[in-house]
Amino acid sequence: MLKYIILGIIQGLTEFLPVSSSGHLVLAQNLMGITENQLAISVVLHLGTGLALVVFFFKELLGIFKNIKLLAFLFVATLITVLIGLSGKDFFESLFDSPRLVAGALVITGIILILTKKFMSGERDTLNIKDAVVFGLAQSIAIIPGISRSGITISTLLFRKIERKISFKVSFLAAIPVIFGAAIFEARNINFVFQAQARNLCIGFIFSFLAGLFSLGILKIILEKAKLYYFGYYCILIALITLLFVR
Repeated sequence: MLKYIILGIIQGLTEFLPVSSSGHLVLAQNLMGITENQLAISVVLHLGTGLALVVFFFKELLGIFKNIKLLAFLFVATLITVLIGLSGKDFFESLFDSPRLVAGALVITGIILILTKKFMSGERDTLNIKDAVVFGLAQSIAIIPGISRSGITISTLLFRKIERKISFKVSFLAAIPVIFGAAIFEARNINFVFQAQARNLCIGFIFSFLAGLFSLGILKIILEKAKLYYFGYYCILIALITLLFVR
């Protein structure tokens, strides 16, 4: 049970902080000797953080159908992510077994985050279809373990001179259909694992939910203070530790 509590906390903290939850889960499972059903366990833990998103952005979700431009943005971005994710499903799944590849992807995430230091004064407060296409492509890249979804999507919007508050909100609203869509797609695997480890997975789910709420609040404060790039140094540090100690 302790392993699943740890995994839940790691998932909750790293899903929203721009340090790659999938990368950390791959590394944590490797260190703790969890070698079976890694993808299905990851999906269950992602459901916990998905619920955290719904709770944190509940007010925005209630009014989302009144904002046609935002809906169009989310639809286009999600469509691109789904098409790329499905077409490369086998390839992306194979990457979850390679800690060294995760380390390399973490370095890329770190560099992207460090570059945001000069893009924190965005002036745009509206989104267009071109933004949605670029965002969708960036979100698709984040399927690779070690590439932070929140990190690369928030950075992408900042690079396109979108305001920090809007970048934060849009990045995570776009995560909701992706997270729950992935869970539905992997439902058969989740059901199989859930029957064997129901208690452990429920514990992991609860802790990922609670840690997710906490990390969302922390990231919002950090982004408001324009300190997102700090996480870039952390990602590079974790990548170096991985290369040195994880096989």
